[in-house]
Amino acid sequence: MPSAIFMHLLFSIWQSTITEEEVQRMKEQFMSVYDVTTDGRLQIQELANMILPDDENFLLLFRRETPLDNSVEFMRIWRSYDADSSGFISAGELKDFLRDLFLQHNKIVAEVKLEEYTDTMMKIFDKNKDGRLDLNDLARILALQENFLLQFKMDACSTEERRRDFEKIFAHYDVSKTGALEGPEVDGFVKDMMELVKPSISGVDLDKFRQILLNHCDVNKDGKIQKSELALCLGLKINP
Repeated sequence: MPSAIFMHLLFSIWQSTITEEEVQRMKEQFMSVYDVTTDGRLQIQELANMILPDDENFLLLFRRETPLDNSVEFMRIWRSYDADSSGFISAGELKDFLRDLFLQHNKIVAEVKLEEYTDTMMKIFDKNKDGRLDLNDLARILALQENFLLQFKMDACSTEERRRDFEKIFAHYDVSKTGALEGPEVDGFVKDMMELVKPSISGVDLDKFRQILLNHCDVNKDGKIQKSELALCLGLKINP
């Protein structure tokens, strides 16, 4: 690759040999190709079309059009691909996730390309460079939306307001609408609750607190947290 000095020299020569009219013409040609929305500006997706290979471009499109707005679905994905229950996503597990993601969108990626893509993703999102992804790393990849619980300040509310907030909170995590939190629904609730006091948590931390919560709230020991059980844990009286 040319050195910075050499590149600067090339740029200086280019500047001295091209006219302003030619610059304007090149700009118009450039924008006619990449300015899909014809608004005179380059949107993030238009920029992606310029600089990203198709597969990377696809993931950007996926993150923009399919943002996760519920930690329950995020935890469902986490549990599915943390195959060894280590509390982390390894490079191999990330590759499995990416392969399935492409297949779900009818895209077949060659194994060599998949390996290259996985390696690139690990380099970008593995913050501490230990060769694995934690909960926060995967949340960044999937563009998980802001913690749902941040909008509630239950300690500052009246009893009636706390009850209304509780109903909203339970409905948000009870994705299956069964009246009880189970599996990834418990995980999603635990994740968001823990992050109120500790912004960066690991899968191991989550598993420990999940068990503590079940021990404390799961009165009938069925592995689920009934609505009435969670209300009791939070010191609330709700209508049956």
